[in-house]
Amino acid sequence: MHACPALFISAPASGQGKTTITAGLARYHRRLGRRVRVFKTGPDFLDPMILARASGAPVLSLDLWMVGEDACRALLAQAAAEADLILIEGVMGLFDGTPSSADLAAAFGVPVLAVISAKAMAQTFGAIAFGLAHFRPEVPFHGVLANRVGSARHAQMLQEALPADLRWCGHIAASDEIQLPDRHLGLHQAAEIADLDARLDLAADALAQTALTALTELPPPVAFAAPASAPLPRLLAGKTIAIARDAAFSFVYPANLTLLASLGARLAYFSPLADEAVPPAADAVYLPGGYPELHAATLAGNARSAAALRAHVAAGKALVAECGGMLYLLDSLTDTHGTRTPMLGLLPGDATMQPRFTALGMQQLDGPHGTLTGHTFHYSRLSTPLAPLRHATRPNAATQGEALYRHGAIVATYMHAYWPSNPAFTAALFHGEAF
Repeated sequence: MHACPALFISAPASGQGKTTITAGLARYHRRLGRRVRVFKTGPDFLDPMILARASGAPVLSLDLWMVGEDACRALLAQAAAEADLILIEGVMGLFDGTPSSADLAAAFGVPVLAVISAKAMAQTFGAIAFGLAHFRPEVPFHGVLANRVGSARHAQMLQEALPADLRWCGHIAASDEIQLPDRHLGLHQAAEIADLDARLDLAADALAQTALTALTELPPPVAFAAPASAPLPRLLAGKTIAIARDAAFSFVYPANLTLLASLGARLAYFSPLADEAVPPAADAVYLPGGYPELHAATLAGNARSAAALRAHVAAGKALVAECGGMLYLLDSLTDTHGTRTPMLGLLPGDATMQPRFTALGMQQLDGPHGTLTGHTFHYSRLSTPLAPLRHATRPNAATQGEALYRHGAIVATYMHAYWPSNPAFTAALFHGEAF
């Protein structure tokens, strides 16, 4: 059993500024010399990049379905043993989704800080705060922070509208200098925001100036008990796995990489965007998701990476590709303006970017090794003559999920898998098993 001060940052909806406030709090406490561990609720690759920069530590995912309650508990207990403060950023609104942020906060007894954007709002702020605090009494509640406040008088009106039994944790003024830029899949990647550290420091300064001690001091400790766990079998011992890592291929869960290493694999990295070859010792390659559509022309012109990947596949070595990584393997990728760019031609088919997302939600793959959980979120449509090896299923709907394709040594799908959910399934992918 380990105890650590912990706070769950949520909101009534998306777009309220949860990531900005979570990152600002992480940076504020880190500047005081505290060890801060931040978690992100649900499937997300972009917010964790920002939060990792703010906290100085990897940001792992918590989700009662995709990660599992026991695994979430173990991750929190491990963090509590090492950190001075745990921050958990929620997803969407507090009660949205199944399971929701509220379910996660209640499961582990972490009090909720509700971030409410007060732009174009006055006394209704109190009603929204009251609803968040009392809709489910079993969800522990810490207090309310007003975001995007117009003036000191505006802040006073918001505070006066708050019911007496709810803690006012202060306010943050509306500021373009603090707001984090976004694009179609969410926030920009941390490495793409040139002034990110300045924005994080400004957010921390704003919290120090206008938030109350309910935020700037450590919250009460929460106890986390680690469940018993058995050591992982070395299913990938002796394997070298080459992983594409750059601005085009960056959607990787840190927990996935930790699992590969725990299974005995040696990890090596290369950048297709920098025209780097696959490390020659690689037994398998992983092409994760990302933004190949933003770098299509560069990727198409990088002959060294292309030749190395073609040689890897021709040698019959395993290649696992997810979402954007799969698009890179296709014959072509067409953007929303109709510009068609040739890709590697290792996987028959073509993809076309769409103005709106074409798939979103949790999914799972079932195979001989059991169930592998994950999710999908993409803006492209795929046309391929390949017959799917199998389809993923959706936990909360009867509709069919993403296809899983096998083409020679390649296994490809739109689904982003959370590999710790099934280590044996994961090892089978990189062994190139014909499942």
